[in-house]
Amino acid sequence: MDERQLRILRELGELGSVTAVAEALRVTPSAVSQQLRLLQRPIPVPLTERDGRRLVLTAAGQALADAAIGVETALARARHAVDAFVDRPDGTVSVAAFHSGAAAFFPLLLRGLTAPGSPRLTLHDEDVAQEDFPPLTRDYDLVLAHRLDHAPAWPRTTTVTPLLREPLDIALPAGHPLAARPRLTPGEIADQPWITVHDGFPLLATVEAVAAAAGRRLDIVHRVNEISVVAELVAAGGGVALIPRWTARPHPDVVLRPLDGVQALRHVDVLHRPERTARRAVRTVLTALVRAAETVRGRG
Repeated sequence: MDERQLRILRELGELGSVTAVAEALRVTPSAVSQQLRLLQRPIPVPLTERDGRRLVLTAAGQALADAAIGVETALARARHAVDAFVDRPDGTVSVAAFHSGAAAFFPLLLRGLTAPGSPRLTLHDEDVAQEDFPPLTRDYDLVLAHRLDHAPAWPRTTTVTPLLREPLDIALPAGHPLAARPRLTPGEIADQPWITVHDGFPLLATVEAVAAAAGRRLDIVHRVNEISVVAELVAAGGGVALIPRWTARPHPDVVLRPLDGVQALRHVDVLHRPERTARRAVRTVLTALVRAAETVRGRG
Protein backbone atom coordinates (compact mmCIF):
# COMPACT_ATOMS: atom_id res chain seq x y z
CA MET A 1 0.00 0.00 0.00
CA ASP A 2 1.13 3.55 -0.59
CA GLU A 3 0.09 7.03 0.51
CA ARG A 4 -2.10 7.68 -2.53
CA GLN A 5 -4.05 4.47 -2.08
CA LEU A 6 -4.65 5.20 1.60
CA ARG A 7 -5.76 8.73 0.73
CA ILE A 8 -8.31 7.35 -1.74
CA LEU A 9 -9.63 4.90 0.86
CA ARG A 10 -9.95 7.69 3.41
CA GLU A 11 -11.78 9.93 0.97
CA LEU A 12 -14.13 7.09 0.01
CA GLY A 13 -15.09 6.71 3.66
CA GLU A 14 -15.78 10.42 3.98
CA LEU A 15 -17.40 11.12 0.60
CA GLY A 16 -19.32 7.88 0.11
CA SER A 17 -18.81 7.22 -3.61
CA VAL A 18 -16.06 6.59 -6.17
CA THR A 19 -17.39 9.43 -8.31
CA ALA A 20 -17.18 11.93 -5.44
CA VAL A 21 -13.62 10.82 -4.62
CA ALA A 22 -12.62 11.21 -8.26
CA GLU A 23 -14.03 14.74 -8.35
CA ALA A 24 -12.34 15.71 -5.06
CA LEU A 25 -8.95 14.36 -6.14
CA ARG A 26 -9.32 15.50 -9.77
CA VAL A 27 -8.81 12.04 -11.26
CA THR A 28 -11.06 9.65 -13.17
CA PRO A 29 -13.34 7.14 -11.42
CA SER A 30 -11.48 4.31 -13.15
CA ALA A 31 -8.20 5.54 -11.64
CA VAL A 32 -9.81 5.54 -8.20
CA SER A 33 -11.10 1.99 -8.71
CA GLN A 34 -7.69 0.81 -9.92
CA GLN A 35 -5.93 2.18 -6.83
CA LEU A 36 -8.50 0.53 -4.58
CA ARG A 37 -7.87 -2.81 -6.30
CA LEU A 38 -4.12 -2.43 -5.81
CA LEU A 39 -4.64 -1.60 -2.16
CA GLN A 40 -6.88 -4.63 -1.69
CA ARG A 41 -4.40 -7.20 -3.12
CA PRO A 42 -2.22 -7.73 -0.02
CA ILE A 43 -5.12 -7.37 2.46
CA PRO A 44 -6.69 -10.71 3.50
CA VAL A 45 -10.16 -9.25 4.21
CA PRO A 46 -12.39 -7.07 1.99
CA LEU A 47 -11.93 -3.33 2.37
CA THR A 48 -15.01 -2.37 0.33
CA GLU A 49 -18.40 -3.79 -0.51
CA ARG A 50 -21.38 -2.91 -2.65
CA ASP A 51 -24.37 -1.12 -1.09
CA GLY A 52 -26.78 -0.96 -3.99
CA ARG A 53 -24.93 0.96 -6.71
CA ARG A 54 -22.49 2.55 -4.23
CA LEU A 55 -19.10 1.24 -3.11
CA VAL A 56 -18.71 1.62 0.66
CA LEU A 57 -16.11 0.67 3.26
CA THR A 58 -16.33 -2.52 5.27
CA ALA A 59 -15.41 -2.46 8.96
CA ALA A 60 -11.85 -3.43 8.00
CA GLY A 61 -11.79 -0.72 5.36
CA GLN A 62 -12.94 1.89 7.88
CA ALA A 63 -10.25 0.78 10.33
CA LEU A 64 -7.60 1.19 7.64
CA ALA A 65 -9.08 4.54 6.58
CA ASP A 66 -8.89 5.74 10.20
CA ALA A 67 -5.25 4.60 10.36
CA ALA A 68 -4.61 6.48 7.09
CA ILE A 69 -5.16 9.76 8.93
CA GLY A 70 -2.17 9.00 11.11
CA VAL A 71 -0.17 7.90 8.11
CA GLU A 72 -0.91 11.13 6.26
CA THR A 73 0.01 13.16 9.31
CA ALA A 74 3.28 11.28 9.79
CA LEU A 75 4.22 11.57 6.12
CA ALA A 76 3.38 15.25 6.12
CA ARG A 77 5.63 15.77 9.13
CA ALA A 78 8.43 13.82 7.49
CA ARG A 79 8.28 15.86 4.29
CA HIS A 80 8.21 19.11 6.19
CA ALA A 81 11.19 18.02 8.31
CA VAL A 82 13.22 17.33 5.17
CA ASP A 83 12.69 20.69 3.55
CA ALA A 84 12.40 22.74 6.78
CA PHE A 85 9.02 23.98 5.66
CA VAL A 86 7.50 22.84 8.91
CA ASP A 87 9.51 25.43 10.84
CA ARG A 88 9.02 28.35 8.51
CA PRO A 89 7.22 31.02 10.57
CA ASP A 90 6.20 33.24 7.66
CA GLY A 91 4.54 30.64 5.45
CA THR A 92 1.22 31.22 3.76
CA VAL A 93 -1.86 30.12 5.72
CA SER A 94 -5.32 30.00 4.17
CA VAL A 95 -8.29 30.69 6.45
CA ALA A 96 -11.97 30.42 5.51
CA ALA A 97 -14.92 31.59 7.61
CA PHE A 98 -18.66 32.07 7.54
CA HIS A 99 -19.70 35.70 7.12
CA SER A 100 -20.21 36.93 10.69
CA GLY A 101 -17.19 34.91 11.83
CA ALA A 102 -15.09 36.51 9.11
CA ALA A 103 -16.26 39.99 10.12
CA ALA A 104 -15.41 39.35 13.77
CA PHE A 105 -12.13 37.43 13.44
CA PHE A 106 -10.42 38.48 10.22
CA PRO A 107 -9.65 42.08 11.28
CA LEU A 108 -8.25 40.81 14.61
CA LEU A 109 -6.05 38.33 12.75
CA LEU A 110 -4.73 40.97 10.36
CA ARG A 111 -3.94 43.39 13.18
CA GLY A 112 -2.44 40.69 15.39
CA LEU A 113 -0.08 39.18 12.83
CA THR A 114 1.83 42.22 11.60
CA ALA A 115 5.25 41.59 13.16
CA PRO A 116 8.14 40.71 10.83
CA GLY A 117 8.18 36.98 10.19
CA SER A 118 4.47 36.52 10.81
CA PRO A 119 2.51 34.12 8.62
CA ARG A 120 1.11 35.45 5.36
CA LEU A 121 -2.67 35.18 5.50
CA THR A 122 -5.01 34.44 2.63
CA LEU A 123 -8.59 34.98 3.82
CA HIS A 124 -11.78 33.63 2.25
CA ASP A 125 -15.52 33.80 3.01
CA GLU A 126 -17.51 30.55 2.83
CA ASP A 127 -21.21 30.77 3.72
CA VAL A 128 -22.31 27.13 3.72
CA ALA A 129 -24.64 24.73 5.49
CA GLN A 130 -23.30 22.97 8.58
CA GLU A 131 -22.51 19.67 6.86
CA ASP A 132 -20.50 21.50 4.20
CA PHE A 133 -17.93 23.00 6.59
CA PRO A 134 -15.79 19.86 7.14
CA PRO A 135 -15.18 19.30 3.39
CA LEU A 136 -13.72 22.82 3.20
CA THR A 137 -10.71 21.53 5.18
CA ARG A 138 -9.54 19.95 1.92
CA ASP A 139 -9.07 23.40 0.42
CA TYR A 140 -8.07 25.60 3.39
CA ASP A 141 -5.63 25.25 6.27
CA LEU A 142 -8.14 26.49 8.85
CA VAL A 143 -11.93 26.77 8.60
CA LEU A 144 -14.04 28.83 11.00
CA ALA A 145 -17.37 27.04 11.26
CA HIS A 146 -20.50 27.28 13.38
CA ARG A 147 -23.15 24.83 14.53
CA LEU A 148 -26.02 24.99 16.97
CA ASP A 149 -25.48 23.79 20.52
CA HIS A 150 -27.82 20.79 20.09
CA ALA A 151 -26.75 19.95 16.51
CA PRO A 152 -24.69 16.84 15.69
CA ALA A 153 -20.99 17.12 16.52
CA TRP A 154 -18.41 17.62 13.79
CA PRO A 155 -17.21 14.35 12.20
CA ARG A 156 -14.41 12.59 14.07
CA THR A 157 -12.18 12.79 11.00
CA THR A 158 -11.96 16.56 11.51
CA THR A 159 -9.82 18.18 14.21
CA VAL A 160 -11.78 20.82 16.17
CA THR A 161 -10.52 23.77 18.22
CA PRO A 162 -13.41 25.47 20.09
CA LEU A 163 -13.47 29.26 20.01
CA LEU A 164 -16.87 30.40 21.31
CA ARG A 165 -20.14 29.09 22.71
CA GLU A 166 -22.12 32.10 21.63
CA PRO A 167 -25.66 33.11 22.68
CA LEU A 168 -28.18 33.95 19.98
CA ASP A 169 -30.31 36.96 20.93
CA ILE A 170 -33.52 38.42 19.57
CA ALA A 171 -32.84 41.55 17.53
CA LEU A 172 -35.51 44.28 17.64
CA PRO A 173 -35.75 47.84 16.34
CA ALA A 174 -34.68 50.21 19.11
CA GLY A 175 -38.17 51.72 19.34
CA HIS A 176 -40.05 48.42 19.43
CA PRO A 177 -42.38 47.95 22.46
CA LEU A 178 -40.68 44.66 23.35
CA ALA A 179 -37.28 46.37 23.45
CA ALA A 180 -38.12 47.64 26.94
CA ARG A 181 -38.18 44.09 28.30
CA PRO A 182 -34.89 42.70 29.71
CA ARG A 183 -35.61 39.19 28.36
CA LEU A 184 -38.08 37.70 25.91
CA THR A 185 -40.00 34.44 25.59
CA PRO A 186 -41.07 32.58 22.45
CA GLY A 187 -44.71 33.49 23.12
CA GLU A 188 -43.90 37.20 23.17
CA ILE A 189 -42.16 37.21 19.79
CA ALA A 190 -44.05 34.51 17.89
CA ASP A 191 -46.54 36.92 16.35
CA GLN A 192 -43.83 39.24 14.94
CA PRO A 193 -42.68 39.17 11.31
CA TRP A 194 -39.37 37.29 11.10
CA ILE A 195 -36.12 37.59 9.21
CA THR A 196 -34.06 34.41 9.07
CA VAL A 197 -31.54 32.45 7.03
CA HIS A 198 -32.14 30.20 4.05
CA ASP A 199 -33.05 26.53 4.47
CA GLY A 200 -30.17 24.29 5.53
CA PHE A 201 -28.23 26.93 7.44
CA PRO A 202 -27.59 26.49 11.18
CA LEU A 203 -29.60 29.38 12.67
CA LEU A 204 -32.84 28.16 11.12
CA ALA A 205 -33.18 25.27 13.57
CA THR A 206 -33.34 27.71 16.49
CA VAL A 207 -36.04 29.73 14.73
CA GLU A 208 -37.99 26.50 14.32
CA ALA A 209 -37.48 25.78 18.03
CA VAL A 210 -39.00 29.19 18.84
CA ALA A 211 -42.07 28.28 16.81
CA ALA A 212 -42.34 24.91 18.57
CA ALA A 213 -42.02 26.50 22.01
CA ALA A 214 -44.66 29.11 21.14
CA GLY A 215 -46.97 26.50 19.66
CA ARG A 216 -47.53 28.40 16.45
CA ARG A 217 -46.08 28.90 13.00
CA LEU A 218 -43.87 31.95 12.55
CA ASP A 219 -44.42 34.51 9.80
CA ILE A 220 -41.05 34.40 7.98
CA VAL A 221 -41.05 37.32 5.56
CA HIS A 222 -37.36 37.74 4.66
CA ARG A 223 -34.58 35.21 4.02
CA VAL A 224 -31.12 36.74 4.39
CA ASN A 225 -27.89 35.01 5.47
CA GLU A 226 -25.64 38.04 5.89
CA ILE A 227 -25.97 39.23 9.51
CA SER A 228 -25.10 42.87 8.76
CA VAL A 229 -27.92 42.98 6.21
CA VAL A 230 -30.27 41.33 8.70
CA ALA A 231 -29.45 44.08 11.22
CA GLU A 232 -30.27 46.76 8.66
CA LEU A 233 -33.63 45.11 7.93
CA VAL A 234 -34.43 44.88 11.64
CA ALA A 235 -33.52 48.55 12.12
CA ALA A 236 -35.84 49.48 9.23
CA GLY A 237 -38.77 47.66 10.85
CA GLY A 238 -38.68 44.61 8.59
CA GLY A 239 -39.11 42.16 11.45
CA VAL A 240 -37.28 40.49 14.34
CA ALA A 241 -34.38 38.09 13.95
CA LEU A 242 -31.91 35.92 15.80
CA ILE A 243 -28.49 37.57 15.86
CA PRO A 244 -25.28 36.26 17.48
CA ARG A 245 -24.39 38.26 20.58
CA TRP A 246 -20.64 38.67 20.08
CA THR A 247 -19.72 38.14 16.43
CA ALA A 248 -22.38 40.45 14.96
CA ARG A 249 -21.38 44.08 14.63
CA PRO A 250 -23.53 46.34 16.90
CA HIS A 251 -26.10 48.50 15.10
CA PRO A 252 -27.14 51.81 16.71
CA ASP A 253 -30.82 51.26 15.87
CA VAL A 254 -31.03 47.60 16.93
CA VAL A 255 -31.26 46.16 20.44
CA LEU A 256 -30.53 42.57 21.41
CA ARG A 257 -32.51 40.76 24.11
CA PRO A 258 -31.79 37.28 25.54
CA LEU A 259 -34.32 34.56 24.75
CA ASP A 260 -35.77 32.35 27.47
CA GLY A 261 -37.35 28.95 26.96
CA VAL A 262 -35.24 27.89 23.97
CA GLN A 263 -31.64 26.66 23.78
CA ALA A 264 -30.33 29.54 21.70
CA LEU A 265 -26.58 28.95 21.52
CA ARG A 266 -24.10 28.17 18.78
CA HIS A 267 -20.55 26.84 18.73
CA VAL A 268 -17.92 28.72 16.78
CA ASP A 269 -15.01 26.35 16.08
CA VAL A 270 -11.90 26.06 13.96
CA LEU A 271 -11.85 22.92 11.82
CA HIS A 272 -8.76 21.53 10.15
CA ARG A 273 -7.17 18.33 9.00
CA PRO A 274 -4.68 17.11 11.61
CA GLU A 275 -1.72 17.22 9.26
CA ARG A 276 -2.19 20.94 8.63
CA THR A 277 -0.87 21.90 12.09
CA ALA A 278 2.42 20.16 11.34
CA ARG A 279 3.29 23.60 9.93
CA ARG A 280 4.49 26.22 12.39
CA ALA A 281 2.76 29.00 10.48
CA VAL A 282 -0.63 27.25 10.78
CA ARG A 283 -0.12 26.70 14.51
CA THR A 284 0.69 30.41 14.89
CA VAL A 285 -2.54 31.44 13.17
CA LEU A 286 -4.56 28.92 15.17
CA THR A 287 -3.15 30.36 18.40
CA ALA A 288 -4.00 33.86 17.16
CA LEU A 289 -7.60 32.77 16.54
CA VAL A 290 -7.89 31.45 20.10
CA ARG A 291 -6.61 34.79 21.41
CA ALA A 292 -9.00 36.67 19.14
CA ALA A 293 -11.90 34.67 20.57
CA GLU A 294 -11.18 36.16 24.00
CA THR A 295 -11.45 39.63 22.48
CA VAL A 296 -14.68 38.78 20.67
CA ARG A 297 -16.21 37.29 23.83
CA GLY A 298 -15.28 40.42 25.76
CA ARG A 299 -17.54 42.50 23.52
CA GLY A 300 -20.54 41.01 25.34
